[in-house]
Amino acid sequence: MAEGGGAARARYESLHISDDVFGESGPDSGGNPFYSTSAASRSSSAASSDDEREPRDPQGRPPPPCEPEEDEASAGWSAALRDCPPPHFEDTGGPTRKMPPSASAVDFFQLFVPDNVLKNMVVQTNMYAKKFQERFGSDGAWVEVTLTEMKAFLGYMISTSISHCESVLSIWSGGFYSNRSLALVMSQARFEKILKYFHVVAFRSSQTTHGLYKVQPFLDSLQSSFDSAFRPSQTQVLHEPLIDEDPVFIATCTERELRKRKKRKFSLWVRQCSSTGFIIQIYVHLKEGGGPDGLDALKNKPQLHSMVARSLCRNAAGKNYIIFTGPSITSLTLFEEFEKQGIYCCGLLSARKSDCTGLPLSMLTNPTTPPARGQYQIKMKGNTSLICWYNKGHFRFLTNAYSPVQQGVIIKRKSGEIPCPLAVEAFAAHLSYICRYDDKYSKYFISHKPNKTWQQVFWFAISIAINNAYILYKMSDAYHVKRYSRAQFGERLVRELLGLEDASPTH
Repeated sequence: MAEGGGAARARYESLHISDDVFGESGPDSGGNPFYSTSAASRSSSAASSDDEREPRDPQGRPPPPCEPEEDEASAGWSAALRDCPPPHFEDTGGPTRKMPPSASAVDFFQLFVPDNVLKNMVVQTNMYAKKFQERFGSDGAWVEVTLTEMKAFLGYMISTSISHCESVLSIWSGGFYSNRSLALVMSQARFEKILKYFHVVAFRSSQTTHGLYKVQPFLDSLQSSFDSAFRPSQTQVLHEPLIDEDPVFIATCTERELRKRKKRKFSLWVRQCSSTGFIIQIYVHLKEGGGPDGLDALKNKPQLHSMVARSLCRNAAGKNYIIFTGPSITSLTLFEEFEKQGIYCCGLLSARKSDCTGLPLSMLTNPTTPPARGQYQIKMKGNTSLICWYNKGHFRFLTNAYSPVQQGVIIKRKSGEIPCPLAVEAFAAHLSYICRYDDKYSKYFISHKPNKTWQQVFWFAISIAINNAYILYKMSDAYHVKRYSRAQFGERLVRELLGLEDASPTH
């Protein structure tokens, strides 16, 4: 049933919904950042709403229509709506371990990258250096790396996420990004030697066929530590975090330098707690060759994204989580499969990007005359609702997590309240949170850009671990002792890894 305007506004404002999620700035503002947060996907993204122009493929042909149902009633779709209670959820979520008020930045970081993981990197790096020299000749300048040096090595790399310098070697230069206090800890020559031989897994085992074998054990360890350190809230989002190039570098480099930059050979997907921003799970999809079978081509294939969603939600079954998805993942088949596992979904739907199999064609076709803003139409099949809502464009949603008879509002600065089903309001709220997370944390990804794919994945994973560490820090008693910003937290972490600050909890 519809709620009073005051109650709806109070609930809505508690979710901190952005003004720009659903097209306030003009007729062209249907572009939705939910599924275009990375450089690769943004180039091919179009408006979330199905605009009036018929899209065409590169050859100029219109795309094949979504799968129609000959008889919507026989397929189970009905305009008769019924109230569906939301999935029950009692877990409060949050950190699983209470950190002391004296906990340092490195204490939070080592919840995810503990000494035993760093010691393994020391062993593997030394093994690789030995084997490399056996094959290509001895290196008289090489001395086996130690745990202290490995921490300093990580500290130097992490420093690029704070200073945003393109090369970590800038620390030892006399330029703008030089830092004498950091440079004194280790010589540039020693750092470059460790960088040359650095490995997480030195050698491929006979059973290994996975392309990420050099980093997969670290990703597995990281996943285990994420699971043990944090319990997520009920609402979560599947998306690609923003991992764009540094905008200052892109604005200043030449076209030739841009062409020389190697494109990433993988896509990085995450399952993220939408109330805190904590990234619960990481999934890396490797590019499997160039040309039409490469990553850019696969990005528009719903079957690939369904596989990504299943992988990201493999530990979520039976917990009554509500998962928000972008158009490339949203599909009736996947949502019904997840519902049987106790996972509920709410997703934005696109006739161009989504798998529309089993959906009524009448709900996917735009009427000749646009309805008034805030008007919507809903059809149900079982517990699943298909919503077509109009706001300067047609937005379609598929959900089995929210009742179709519960009302919500989208609040705009200019046009006031726009009525909508509760599922639309909830989607806007959680999309807005993730956009703000990207704005706040994406600029703290490590700037070092190695050529090897496994190293790129490794540094992205380290960056995510540091962001997660900061989120836990903000939820701990330590934050009330010294309120570090994300930049200050990163600076503290770098200095503690380099041994320039006493990180012991006794101080």
